[in-house]
Amino acid sequence: MLDLGWSEMLVIGVVALIVVGPKDLPVLFRNVGRFMGKARGMAREFSRAMNDAADESGVRDVAKTFKSATNPVSSAMDGVKDAARSMSSLDPDKPAKKKEPLSAEREAAKRKIEASSARSAAERKKREAEEAMRKADELEAASRGDAAAPAAAEAAPKAEPKTASKAAPKTAPKKDET
Repeated sequence: MLDLGWSEMLVIGVVALIVVGPKDLPVLFRNVGRFMGKARGMAREFSRAMNDAADESGVRDVAKTFKSATNPVSSAMDGVKDAARSMSSLDPDKPAKKKEPLSAEREAAKRKIEASSARSAAERKKREAEEAMRKADELEAASRGDAAAPAAAEAAPKAEPKTASKAAPKTAPKKDET
């Protein structure tokens, strides 16, 4: 656009006021505004038509190829941005794409991984249950005032739950005091 500062605009306004007169000045500004709006609309339409023609002829693809050849880091970052944009535009209400069935080898590996993770989870729960039982025994002994009970609880074999389940483990039967 034209490079007009405030001082130039002020001079143009004063000249327009003198030449046109104060009575017709608002009409002049309104007409100039309409003309500028129409000119901008035509420029926007022309620019859009040129961009569409460039898209149809493949100029944008060639420009993108040149850009990636001259600056590979920038083109890699553009790829990352595109991927992030596609991931952020996921719609949870939209159904997901159907997964292709896995090959027999991958299916076997999947089952093996699931079994291994289930086994490690069961072992972890078992350890947590044993630790909870040991702490409960120590707290019970401490509440009775028995100072030797924690050492006895350490030396005694720990009761192992038969299965590792999601439910809280049952407490072990109380030991006889003699």
